[in-house]
Amino acid sequence: MYQLLKDKNIIIMGVANQRSIAWAIAKTFYESGANICITYQGEKVLDKIKRLTENMDVCLLPCDVTKDEEIENTFHTLKSKWKVLHGVVHSIAHAKKEELEGMYIDTSREGYKIAQDISTYSLVAISRYAKPLMHEGGSIMALTYLGGERVVKNYNVMGVAKASLDASIKYLAADLGMYNIRVNGISAGPIKTLAAKGIRDFNMMLKEFEEKVPVKRLVTTEEVANTAVFLASHLSSGITGEVIHVDGGYNILGY
Repeated sequence: MYQLLKDKNIIIMGVANQRSIAWAIAKTFYESGANICITYQGEKVLDKIKRLTENMDVCLLPCDVTKDEEIENTFHTLKSKWKVLHGVVHSIAHAKKEELEGMYIDTSREGYKIAQDISTYSLVAISRYAKPLMHEGGSIMALTYLGGERVVKNYNVMGVAKASLDASIKYLAADLGMYNIRVNGISAGPIKTLAAKGIRDFNMMLKEFEEKVPVKRLVTTEEVANTAVFLASHLSSGITGEVIHVDGGYNILGY
């Protein structure tokens, strides 16, 4: 990978394990010359990330995105380390497993609040605390999914959260454009991640996707990561408020 992100300081939030999209992005950014900080929630996740990054010079910081004080502390620590921040990757989503099956109408009030808080509001809070550090401008990006645009069976409350995330990307882009901070989304096709396993009949969804998608195959985390490099680099300097689909063309289909 060309050194498109040489000397850029970028925080990546949402690495869970070696299969996660956020991890593919972290690796590709690192190979592209970026200085990387990865956040984690809990010692169990920290142990996994330490093993993944044992041969990399990266910064690891705790951050529970449901708590404003933790987000604030994370960016305060970054300020003391880097002085300036060039990029943020938001790859965070969560819903209660029981909400990802059956009918959306049966969504609980608590399940709705959890999905919106972690999957959507966290981007707003993160952007607010990141903004003062991004005084040279930069790029904020969030991972989203087609389930926020169309009904996807069993995606339910997470689809509604992704729709809210997509709208937040646009509103944040409008707010932050004057500071030369761009905000965009990447809508990845279905990938076998830890989060995806919580969706009922996910393997069946993968099979149907592969049969219908124009490229006749699943997309990879590396392909998503390459798009993230583009959005974090100067090559995308004129793009903000957009959601780029990295799904092999599935989003263009009308059947």
